[in-house]
Amino acid sequence: MSKILIVEDDSDIGNMLKELLTAQQYQVNNAYSGTEALFWLEKETFDLVLLDLMLPGMSGEEVLQSIRKHSDLAVIAISAKDDKNTKLSLLKDGADDYITKPFDTDELLVRIEVVLRRKGTKTKTAESAILQFKDIVLNDTEFTCTVNETAIPLTKFEYNLLHLLMSNPKKVFTKNNIYESVWEEDFMGEENAVNVHICNIRSKLAKGNPDQKYIQTVWGIGFKMQVEE
Repeated sequence: MSKILIVEDDSDIGNMLKELLTAQQYQVNNAYSGTEALFWLEKETFDLVLLDLMLPGMSGEEVLQSIRKHSDLAVIAISAKDDKNTKLSLLKDGADDYITKPFDTDELLVRIEVVLRRKGTKTKTAESAILQFKDIVLNDTEFTCTVNETAIPLTKFEYNLLHLLMSNPKKVFTKNNIYESVWEEDFMGEENAVNVHICNIRSKLAKGNPDQKYIQTVWGIGFKMQVEE
């Protein structure tokens, strides 16, 4: 079970994040200032830090600099600042990812999984590493996909995109949500990249079960899994 430190001075946001991550089987601690965060980091071992930038006293940027002096611990910066220079500066200073408030919780969960996976951290228990929708089975430990027990080879982006949709089958994900979660870049109207990958995924899934529909297009909004009513 991965252990996450939430560094957020707003108790409402901190508690919401703790509840969200605990439900996903992460072990969570909260810190409400930069100095408290460093106290926790000296006291215990964590796999990832969710780091708010606007903290009382010691800033999030200073906490990040302190962390990087001692370790390569995974850090996702969270801030209301949305300008390109802030993001680039944080990434250069050692942040593994950056997400802007207000954020989509499904997008945050995917970013956490991607960063932990990149760091080589086991993000889930063996049982919860299996994600299933109809006869699609994704195995996050082996990064494999099967449909109707037929192995379906997916690229990294295809796997992460399908995982995002399957993580909340009833939710409609906008192309913006998908692009920023899967490609980990700001959405710059790259609709074609999302459309092409959705088309490729549909074609590959059809090889396992051509009679089943899996991904629904919600015109003018985005995509969701085809949930039977």
